[in-house]
Amino acid sequence: MGTGSTLGLIQQKLASARSVTVLTGAGISADSGVPTFRGVDGLWRNFRAEDLATPEAFARDPRLVWEWYNWRRELIASKRPNPAHDAVAQMEQRFERFWLITQNVDGLHRDAGSRRLSEIHGNIWMVRCTQCRRVTENRDVPIAILPLCSNCNGLLRPHIVWFGEALAEQDLDASEAALQSSDLCLIIGTSGLVYPAAGFGSIAKQAGAFVVEINLDATAQSGIVDAALQGRAKDIVPLLLQA
Repeated sequence: MGTGSTLGLIQQKLASARSVTVLTGAGISADSGVPTFRGVDGLWRNFRAEDLATPEAFARDPRLVWEWYNWRRELIASKRPNPAHDAVAQMEQRFERFWLITQNVDGLHRDAGSRRLSEIHGNIWMVRCTQCRRVTENRDVPIAILPLCSNCNGLLRPHIVWFGEALAEQDLDASEAALQSSDLCLIIGTSGLVYPAAGFGSIAKQAGAFVVEINLDATAQSGIVDAALQGRAKDIVPLLLQA
């Protein structure tokens, strides 16, 4: 099946869908210029992201971890949603039954207008008190280091799911419910290597959904999808709405 006919099929499936679930990863934000912060992009002052994004690192040296997150916030602050983010937000308006699951912490989906979503790895613009557990938004750039809770004066931490931490149960429940009830699932810009998100396509497939992958290259889950389009999310996702 050629690219044109595959696009047409996906457009038809989307146009007739009653329940849509979208899963996004780093690839959709890469088109806005957001670095991945892992691998080569993750190196900062000779530290790897995997060495800083842990509860142990924060307990050992919260100032160092906050300096790294402030650097990340400064890089992300200038980024804006791209046409793929906008198209996903338009889908939310088009479908009564819609849910977005994103692995990204940059907040660009919210900036684009998405409201029915689970940010399963957290949001870099949210902070959580280590004492009273209160979660609040903080857009300060630069952020005060070390930031303190306005409620109890406790130390704040990024509201991010770090390595070694479990995803929020409410996010997992909402995501699984959406996947199991969807008749179309779009997987956009994710490598399919990080669990549990790597298994979300299979959940949707087993529930009877038509599963679509949009990515620059084939991924670990390309073999289970019903249709795939290779290219940049910002170029392809808006086309899906043009049927």
